[in-house]
Amino acid sequence: MSDQVLKKEFLYEGKAKRLFTTNSENLLWVEFKDDLTAFNAEIKGSFKGKGEINLKISTFIFMYLESKGLTTHLKEALSEKDWVVEKTDIIPLEVVVRNKAAGSICKRLGLDNGQKFDPPMFEVFYKKDELSDPLLTKEHVDFLNLCSNEDYEIVKSLALKINELLRPLFLDANIDLVDFKVEFGKDSKGDIILADEISPDSCRLWDLDTGESMDKDRFRKDLGLVKENYEEILNRISEVFS
Repeated sequence: MSDQVLKKEFLYEGKAKRLFTTNSENLLWVEFKDDLTAFNAEIKGSFKGKGEINLKISTFIFMYLESKGLTTHLKEALSEKDWVVEKTDIIPLEVVVRNKAAGSICKRLGLDNGQKFDPPMFEVFYKKDELSDPLLTKEHVDFLNLCSNEDYEIVKSLALKINELLRPLFLDANIDLVDFKVEFGKDSKGDIILADEISPDSCRLWDLDTGESMDKDRFRKDLGLVKENYEEILNRISEVFS
C-alpha cells in the first residue's frame, strides 16, 4: 500500500496528530506529533519521540484488536510517525470505559482513587473542545442528535469489548488498565469502526507492582519521568507481542 498512497493536502491539526488527504478518496494520512496537552490544552509540553512511541503502541494494540475480530481505521504504519487510515465520519462522542475510579469521576462522585467498578463504568462525553468535552447522558445524546439509538448501543458494545480484550493484554505486561478513551467513526459502508488511537495519552495505566501512574497523568500532575514511563509501556507491550 505504501507505494500507492501519497501524502497530499493538510486537512486538520489536533492536539496529538495532524491529518492530511491522500491520493485515495477513502484514505487519510495521520502524522503523530510530539506534543503533550492537558486540561483541554491549557497546559502544553512535548518530548522528543513521543509521537513515535504512541504510534508504535497504538499499532500493536490496533493490530491485536483486528486479530480478535474488531475493525479499526488503521490500514498501514508507514514510518515512525505516520499512519494511513480509512477515512471515517467521526461520531462526536469521546467514549470512556473505567475499571477503577481515577481523575474527573472521583471529583464528580466523591469516589476514592482506585475504587473498582464491577461491571466497568461506561461514559460518553461531547467531543467539542470549545465546551471542554462535557459529560453526556443518553438523553443529551438524543437531544443533540449525535447518533442513533442503534449506533449508541453498537458504540457501547464495542467499547466494552475493547476493554474485555485489552485488560488481560495489559496484565501480561504487568500493567493495570484503569480507564481509557476511544473514538468511533462510520466507514464508507456505514459500519462503525474504531478510530483515533489507543496510547498512554488516552489511557490510565498503573504499574501492577507499585500502583504508580505510567501515562499522561504524569504530565498532568507534574510527576516527572513522562518520557521514561511512555518508553517503559512500549517496551512491555513489545515484549508481550514478541
